[in-house]
Amino acid sequence: MVQISEAAQGYLRELLAKQEDGCGIRMFVAQPGTANAETCIAYCRPGEHQDDDVRVQYPQFTAWFETRSKPYLLDAMVDFQEDRMGGQLTINAPNARVPNVDDDSPLEDRVNYVLYNEINPSLAAHGGQVSLVEMVEDTVAVLQFGGGCQGCAAVDITLKQSVESSLLSQIPQLTAVRDVTDHTVTENAYYR
Repeated sequence: MVQISEAAQGYLRELLAKQEDGCGIRMFVAQPGTANAETCIAYCRPGEHQDDDVRVQYPQFTAWFETRSKPYLLDAMVDFQEDRMGGQLTINAPNARVPNVDDDSPLEDRVNYVLYNEINPSLAAHGGQVSLVEMVEDTVAVLQFGGGCQGCAAVDITLKQSVESSLLSQIPQLTAVRDVTDHTVTENAYYR
C-alpha cells in the first residue's frame, strides 16, 4: 500500500522518540478523490486510531492507515531528504485525487470520481465546477456549483442534462441528486 523509505522511517522514529511512549503515526487522505485532496501523516497516540485502521509495524514504531483512504494511498511513497535546513519529509500519493474506484468503492468515492474526472473538465470551459457536499439518505448526492456555474441561467439544464444524468447512469445505486447552491449570487455566472 504505502512505501516508507529507510530515511523517512529514521526521521519518523526521531520525531516519535520525543512523544509519549506508544505514540505512532496515522496516515490518511483528507478530501480524497477531489482536487483538494491532501495526504496527511499525523501523530497517533495510544487509542487514537480507528477500529478499522490497517496496522503496520515498522522497526521502533507503528503506523496506522485509514481504511477509507486505502485506494487513495495505493502506490504512495513517503521519503525524507536531508538538506542544509535539516531536511524535508515528502509524500507522493499519485492516487489521492484520482483513485482506482470500482463497484465496491464507497458511493461517495464513486460520485467524486465522476465529478472530478468527467463532469468538472467540461464545466471548466465555462469557469465552473461542481463538488459533492454530502451524501444523505445513503443514496442521494447533495452538490454545490461554483465559479461560472453559480447563478448561471443555464444551471438547471446543466444539472439535469449533464450532471444528474451522468451520475445516475454511471452509478445505479445513486437515487437522486440535489443542488444546494445559492444561485442568487450571479457575479461570476457564465450566462446571466
